Amino acid sequence: MRISLPTPNLPKPKLPQLRLPAQLERWRRAVGGAQSHSSELLPFDPWLLLASAALILIGFVMISSASMDVAARNFGSASFFIVRHGSFIVMALIGALIVSRIPIRFWERYGVLLLVAGFLVLVLVLIPGIGREVNGSRRWISLGPLNLQPSEIAKVCMVLFMSGYLVRRLTEVRSGWWGVIKPAFPLALYVFALIMEPDYGATVVLVGTVMGMIFLGGMRTLQFLIVVVVAGTLVAALAVAQPYRMERLKSFADPWADPYGAGYQLSQAQIAFGRGEWFGEGLGNSVQKLFYLPEAHTDFVYSVLAEEFGLIGSLLVCGLYALLIARIFLIGRQAEKQSQFFMAYVAYGFGFIIAGQAMINIGVNVGALPTKGLTLPLLSYGGSSLLVCCAMLAIVQRIDYELKRLRLAAPAKGRPRQRPAPGGEV
Repeated sequence: MRISLPTPNLPKPKLPQLRLPAQLERWRRAVGGAQSHSSELLPFDPWLLLASAALILIGFVMISSASMDVAARNFGSASFFIVRHGSFIVMALIGALIVSRIPIRFWERYGVLLLVAGFLVLVLVLIPGIGREVNGSRRWISLGPLNLQPSEIAKVCMVLFMSGYLVRRLTEVRSGWWGVIKPAFPLALYVFALIMEPDYGATVVLVGTVMGMIFLGGMRTLQFLIVVVVAGTLVAALAVAQPYRMERLKSFADPWADPYGAGYQLSQAQIAFGRGEWFGEGLGNSVQKLFYLPEAHTDFVYSVLAEEFGLIGSLLVCGLYALLIARIFLIGRQAEKQSQFFMAYVAYGFGFIIAGQAMINIGVNVGALPTKGLTLPLLSYGGSSLLVCCAMLAIVQRIDYELKRLRLAAPAKGRPRQRPAPGGEV
């Protein structure tokens, strides 16, 4: 016999409400009804942050794998490059946090001074006793444990100056030749200093970036085509002006014609891609990094990645770069829609730099381009490249933040004016 007892009518317990961190909670309240896009709830672009972090982490893993044997032989410690690159990542992240707190109007106000500073560091590296020469090129300035590469800083300075110039002289750029010719003078000084190092790869990226920014600024199509022809002719003349560049072009055309000489790097990189096949040999199982492929942890880290993770891993990295660059250009497009043209051109310029370096480095690794000596952004070993890339991405994140604040400050239809999140910094 069962006896059923009456169930007491107890009040339901109240679950504690989860709270966001204070800064994010203030931002969520500020956006109010802007719930249609989840990215609007955050004071940064989540996809840009995700792609950047993924590439940095992949780069750290691949540098660890590619450098251990070389470090053990040359420095007596397999973790030499791992520790150094780890410290570069920490420095880059701290630098990015500092840069992200600087308002965009600061870069616009001091664009001309930044242009002069960029040229001075390019000249400084050419002075004997200050510039450090490696393999016949004087491209670095030794600052203790960090070798500063002035060309990386110079590209950022040129983009910031050109962005301000396009804002001030946009009518001239769109109406005639004089507005297009003016920025050619400071660009020529930068190119001359880069050729003196010599740094042919940085020259190509810098010229391409400036041309792309002017084109997006509203340059006429016919003018753009004429400038492309002239610039292409000058670049070709520079390519054939030095014997070592001609050797690189010949080895690029057929690296297997001299696989133990001029075509050694390209042929070894192609062997790495062939060994990787679809899914790779597995992390740490690369053979080409064992003193076959020169600069395996710097210029040719993508070849080691392809050998260890195959075609699938290589395409994944390309997809991350596509996502990163697309987000940068979309932020620039949004700035243009909000009539924040300086922010737009800065984002476009940084997008061109990262896209250009990534395409050239990957093109060299797969044998589609002659060797240039450019690092793969966020992935190759190198303190200067990592620091500058993280600084550029921090500025783009700052642009995204300020654009959101401007949208929130604008009066919305059907609801009272919303106040932006307190504080001017992320």
